[in-house]
Amino acid sequence: MKSSTLPRLIVASNNKNKLKEFAAILGSRYQIVSMREAGLDVDIEENGTTFEANALIKAEYVSRVTGCAAIADDSGLEVDALGGAPGVYSARYAGGHGDDEANNDLLLKNLKDVPAPRTGRYVAAIALVRPGCDTIVRRGECGGEILFERRGTGGFGYDPLFLCETGETFAEVSMETKNAISHRRRGIEAVLAALEQEEKR
Repeated sequence: MKSSTLPRLIVASNNKNKLKEFAAILGSRYQIVSMREAGLDVDIEENGTTFEANALIKAEYVSRVTGCAAIADDSGLEVDALGGAPGVYSARYAGGHGDDEANNDLLLKNLKDVPAPRTGRYVAAIALVRPGCDTIVRRGECGGEILFERRGTGGFGYDPLFLCETGETFAEVSMETKNAISHRRRGIEAVLAALEQEEKR
């Protein structure tokens, strides 16, 4: 099926890495469109205190402005020894937004006296907003451990420090493997399951 015949779904992000993951997981069902491709050039303020609240803020804004269906995620890393931090502040943990190296350095510093296993999880809240339909919000999680040093050159964010269920970091596994087990995948699948239940009503 040609992409132009698929229903259009605007991802409330311009993050190339996230767009690739959404396209890899949802590309057979939807025509995935970025905010920029939809004509939106704006930074949406994420001032929620939970992943779910931030995902909703983004999806609701994009759907309201465009009149189209929109999907958004808010994701991050929760570390048990740090009381769930960095949590919703994952992208700006060290101060600047999206400075992966600084964020990883600060995480290692804050965990320097914590012995293994340093358990935690990647979390992704997914919000789907459609005009005239109920909003769907679901959460996906991927558990693992935080290593003492970086491993791997792929991925982004905290991936080089996050040891997942395969025994590798998210920066070492292939994109296909990551997409099969990631928190974002599990969150999106939960949204799809909710859509299927909706269709059965």
